This record gives sequence, C-alpha cells and structure tokens, in this order.
Amino acid sequence: MTQFLRHRSFAVEMDKKDPLAEYRNRFYIPQTEDGDTIYLCGNSLGLQPDHASAYVMQELEDWQKLGVEGHIHARHPWLPYHEFLAENTARLVGALPSEVVVMNSLTVNLHLLLVSFYRPNKQRYKILIEADAFPSDRYAVSSQVKFHGHNPNDAIVVWKPRGGEKLPDMQRFKELLERHGDSIATILVGGVNYYTGQLFDLEEITKLGHEYGINIGFDLAHAAGNVVLNLHDWQVDFACWCSYKYLNAGPGGLSGIFVHEKHGKSFDLPRFAGWWSHNNKNRFEMVHPYDPLTGAEGWQLSNPPILPLATLRASMDLFDEIGMPKLRAKSVQLTSYLEFLIKGIPEGHIEIITPTDPEQRGAQLSLAVHDADKRLHEAIAKRGVISDWREPDVIRIAPVPLYNSFEDCWRFAEILKEEIHRLYSNN
Repeated sequence: MTQFLRHRSFAVEMDKKDPLAEYRNRFYIPQTEDGDTIYLCGNSLGLQPDHASAYVMQELEDWQKLGVEGHIHARHPWLPYHEFLAENTARLVGALPSEVVVMNSLTVNLHLLLVSFYRPNKQRYKILIEADAFPSDRYAVSSQVKFHGHNPNDAIVVWKPRGGEKLPDMQRFKELLERHGDSIATILVGGVNYYTGQLFDLEEITKLGHEYGINIGFDLAHAAGNVVLNLHDWQVDFACWCSYKYLNAGPGGLSGIFVHEKHGKSFDLPRFAGWWSHNNKNRFEMVHPYDPLTGAEGWQLSNPPILPLATLRASMDLFDEIGMPKLRAKSVQLTSYLEFLIKGIPEGHIEIITPTDPEQRGAQLSLAVHDADKRLHEAIAKRGVISDWREPDVIRIAPVPLYNSFEDCWRFAEILKEEIHRLYSNN
C-alpha cells in the first residue's frame, strides 16, 4: 500500500502516475463558475460518457432513415440489441453470457425473480435481508410476503448488527441461520449496502445459505461496476442490479439480471412470461403454446428500449476496455487515500461508518454527522461538492475510479475540514 501524504502535491503526483487518469476526460464533469465540481455522487448517478450521445444518435438516425426496418437493418439491429450487451455484462459480474440479460428496471426485476426464487411453504416461508436494506428492496420483499399470505413481522428476518456495533457481521449471520435456517426460503442481501457502504462476503453468504437449502439472491445496485464479482463460480442463484450508478447508463438506466445456469432450463420454476422470453426462432410466428428461452433470457417480458440500451453499451465499452480488476485496484487506493485525509481532520463532528478494511467496502465512504446536522452537507455543496445526504445523518461520498482523481479527494477533504471548523469551532 502506498504511503499517503496530506500535501496537494502528493495528490497531483498520484494522478500523474495513475494509468487510468486519462479516462476522466471521457466523461462530462458538471461545472461551476470556477471549473469542475468535485463530483462524489457516482454511487447515486454516474456521469455521462462523452460518446454516449453518439451511440444514441446512431439509433435515432437509423430510426429516421429506416423506420421499422431498423429492427433488422440498423447498424446495430434492434431485434437482438440486448444480445450486444451479453458478453460484456457477463464479464462484469463473473457470469456466462447465457446467465445475464439487460431488461426493465431494478425493482421490477427483483419482483420477477422473486416469483421464481421465493416459493414459500408451511415450513419455509421467511426471507432474510440485511438491516438498512434499500427501502425499495424492503417494500418489494414485504409485498411478496403479503402476496403469499404471510405476515412481514414474522416472515422477514433482519440481519442486524450486534448490540453496540454499527455493522452486521458474518458471525451474526451464522447465528441467524442456526436459528431460522430451516424456515428461510430465500436470502436477499444488497451486495454493497447503500447506506453504510459495507461490502458483504457474497461467496460465504451463498455457501452458508445453500447448506440450509436456501435460494440466494443479491441486489447488486451498489456492487456492479464497483467491485469484482464472480456470480457463476460462487453458485449464486439469482441477482439483479441497476445501471445508472457505477455503470453510467443515465437516469433510470436499465437493470441487469443474473440467473445461474443450473436454473436456466428449469421450466418448472414459476415465472411470469411475455413474448420476448419466447423462442426467438419463431417468436414472430405468434405460435401457441409458449416455448420459453433457456437461460436468463427466459425471464424477459417485452422488447427492450433501444435508446437506454445504447447509453449503457457506450459505458460498458469502457468497462471492457479497462477491466474490473484494474478499476478495483484504483478504487481501493483512491478510497483509502480519501479515508486517510478525512481521518486527519482534527475536529470531530463526523465519523466514517464504512468498514476500514478495503475488502469490506467498495468506492464509498459514509460519514455520519454528529447530531444529524445537515448544515455540513449544505455547506460543502455550496462550495462545489456534489455528494448526497441520506437520512437520518449520513453524507455519502463515492470516489469513482473511472473519473475521480486523487486531487478530487484532496480538494474535498480540505473543503470538509474548513467547513467543519467554520460551523463548529465556536461550539
């Protein structure tokens, strides 16, 4: 690990040595009157790749010139367009191309997958989720439990931190399985917790859950494009993620799903159906009965929207160009440097609640502000820092390796230090 220093010159030198520094110029950085903002909000909405508009314009031009014939004759024909993302999506999450497909939005996909992988009965009817799960996940799980006639207060098992701790640990997870394992039907955990930034041991969770015969799924909204994943080798049953955070596909970007190949031909699994999951060789013959595709494509419903796919393809080309191992290596260093700078701020008033161990976090630090004082977030925002505030008391900052620099981290820490001093020095 590099020996960090607090001088600006150190950050500048680190950027000069960074082999990925040039990729910052491939993105549009929001501007202030004084130049680039300090954009640390890629865990909420990633920045726009500079070539995304060209990818979209190509489809608009083909639509203009070809009309409906673009489905077959566009430069990237629309009928199989989602297939153009299969191989690089598989590489992104450590899967086989047949195990992934891009479709719908995240919570929609979560429901579609739970149709298949949450099959409660009298003995197994519970779902295990982590504390501070993203609210949409909690809503989805609760509604699924109610749909099957169960009470969420009984059927949802929450993986909470131990008393006095801030983060759930694997020992507590094991204890929950020992207590509830025979009654849990499904485990659904966020790969990286949206609030704390904690990266869970997905391989170990899957292994332990399978020992109890439980279906294992992950919401990878904050993990895909952030950390290295090996869903196929880990034997994960299902997963889904959005593309507008670390994957930079734009607001409302499409979701991806993973279904392990062991389930790809399990046509006895209940699932909702639509024409895009029907055999693509005779899909347009409008035949009956239904003939589902194998693999993750068998969970599709409708033909996908081409323009959002185009923006995602633009970003995914960059991920393929670099590779997740290189991105992860820079991310670990960048986040560690930012942590080092923040911990050097002499005044109190904030606490990093994200794990210190790089193996237990991605590109995010969550700063708990004492007394839930939102003024600090508002003050740094006025000085060109784009981050976000999560109730009740957290400022989330994400140094994204694709476009954030070491100097971004240094500038942020200086602004944070100055505003803490200004707000609290007389207290």
